[in-house]
Amino acid sequence: MTTKTAKVYRMVMDDHTCPYGIKTVDLLKRQGFEVEDHHLTSRDETDAFKEKHQVETTPQTFINGDRIGGYDDVREHFGKSRSQPEEGETSYQPVVAIFAVALLLGLGLSWSFFETPFTVRAAEWFVSLSMTLLALQKLQDVRSFSTMFLNYDLLAQRWVPYSFIYPFGEAAAGILMTAGALTWLSAPLALFIGTVGAVSVFKAVYIDKRELKCACVGGGSNVPLGFVSLTENLFMIGMGLWMGFKAFA
Repeated sequence: MTTKTAKVYRMVMDDHTCPYGIKTVDLLKRQGFEVEDHHLTSRDETDAFKEKHQVETTPQTFINGDRIGGYDDVREHFGKSRSQPEEGETSYQPVVAIFAVALLLGLGLSWSFFETPFTVRAAEWFVSLSMTLLALQKLQDVRSFSTMFLNYDLLAQRWVPYSFIYPFGEAAAGILMTAGALTWLSAPLALFIGTVGAVSVFKAVYIDKRELKCACVGGGSNVPLGFVSLTENLFMIGMGLWMGFKAFA
């Protein structure tokens, strides 16, 4: 059987080792290649390599004498998706990750407190923890979130400070509902921001037919505004009604 070989040129310096170079070598080995691993050990050597091959970045991979390109190019060469989405490309991955972790946390807490993961409290924790984790994403860069949020939220467009207050309100409601404390505050707060959000998303997506990015996981999100955004707000509405009913019934 003919041995498959590939040449990789990557930066390995005293003060910097390119992570994409490490990933490239690993990927090639997992694809059954023997790798000739060439280290570029200085900036001058790296710049000379880029100039010689007329490339802007390293690592660079060569298979059978043909230049394949960088890490994402190698992934595509083997029929895999790119590691980073293209500019403008949408992805639901951040939301799926948050909801999945919140669900597992809710089930885990229920198991710990009630010795079974399947309880009403687990469902409550799932929603309240989802709200908290989503708020945390927004709070990483409130200014960036507010800019994206102003594209579609009806209240924020009329009163700009709401775009800054929103993530703090969502976090407060989520934390209080997780603790089961101050329901007189958390339930109306979740109901209010959920209702305003649901109306805003529904108008922007289903009435105005606008194609926008959702600020639900922060200002740098590639999540499209639509079903997921509406679901987040409906969860908050449902949680506000349910916790209010439990507290005051």
